Amino acid sequence: MQYRVTVRKEGAPDDVQTIDAESRFVVYEQVQKNGGTVIDLAEVAAAYTIPPWVKQLTERKIKHLTITHMVKNLSAMLAAGLSLSRALSVVQKESDNAHLQLITAELSDMVAKGSPFHEGLAQYPHIFPEVLVSMVKVGEESGSLAESLNIVGLQMERSEELSRKIKGAFIYPTIVLFAIAVVSVLMLLYVVPTLAKTFADLHVELPLATRVFVGVSNFMVEHVILVLLGLALLGAGGVSFVRSTRGHAFMIWAGLYVPVISELIRETYAARTARTLSSLLSAGVPVLEAIAITKDVVHAAIFADILEEASALVKKGDPLSRAFAAHPKTYPILMSEMLAVGEETGQVAPMLKQVAEFYEGDVSQKTKDLSTIIEPVLMLLIGAVVGIFAVAMIAPIYSLSSSI
Repeated sequence: MQYRVTVRKEGAPDDVQTIDAESRFVVYEQVQKNGGTVIDLAEVAAAYTIPPWVKQLTERKIKHLTITHMVKNLSAMLAAGLSLSRALSVVQKESDNAHLQLITAELSDMVAKGSPFHEGLAQYPHIFPEVLVSMVKVGEESGSLAESLNIVGLQMERSEELSRKIKGAFIYPTIVLFAIAVVSVLMLLYVVPTLAKTFADLHVELPLATRVFVGVSNFMVEHVILVLLGLALLGAGGVSFVRSTRGHAFMIWAGLYVPVISELIRETYAARTARTLSSLLSAGVPVLEAIAITKDVVHAAIFADILEEASALVKKGDPLSRAFAAHPKTYPILMSEMLAVGEETGQVAPMLKQVAEFYEGDVSQKTKDLSTIIEPVLMLLIGAVVGIFAVAMIAPIYSLSSSI
């Protein structure tokens, strides 16, 4: 532990020192040995910096679900009476993730030396979200760390569950569309050239659609490596664009104009915003700080801009609900109305929690309905692709048989 000590020596001005010692008694002994008298003694947090090589090894290599389990386990162990340092050691031993073991070992060592837990978490911004760091800080300051961890653990769990359901709803159509693309490329590379050679040998006059297919096929056969490389780059570029900040913002903006999808997006972000704000406010985080953290959690620009506007309104003394009420096409009207009621009754956090639970349930049901809607749409798409190809390639054969 570290102690800040004010030492007085005869004939000299008071001297402020920082001493590493196991206890206050050891500090007194050291000062007396050096011929001084302790005037003031205070325990201070040890300065601790996690080594850079540890951060390089661990950043972006631990799943959010793993962190969620870690937070919930820590909450349970602290509530049972274990010290934070010992609880972190237990997490380290139980985890089968080598990177998490490395992090928890460092955090446990840091806490044992007297540094705040939230400072250690803050050194891994790509692993521990800001909402977790803030909640831990509030919990440490208020002496209710177990409760704060329980709240943020539930928030992270619900957010992860919501994201998993939405991603699950789009897995099936993504696989089908990918299969259609692969089959189309294979047919253009192997089936169409054979038919085209047959038509050329028989001197069949080809309709426009068939000529287009044959032209595309000839180009792909002659430049197969270039085409495959182009498709690979297109796929990689598309994935990179969607994952980028601008690409993600564009996809969200475009999705707001698509029937069914738009409602799903609005309710998903309403649930995420309400759940995060509720968790932070219930833990005692100041409103402006809670809005700033929620803005980072929400991430999508079109929704984050509204939170920025909300922050400006709150600074002026206006109610938080006014910002959401001004954008009914982005955030559902129910959210602003429920929030307004919460502000009137002084129950903002509980009201936001109800909003989050309502929209989380609604999104869960709509993802199931979306799968039902997508199936016939995909069947029609497959039928259209097969139909266009069949008409384009069978029409010349039909014309040939009619002339015979």
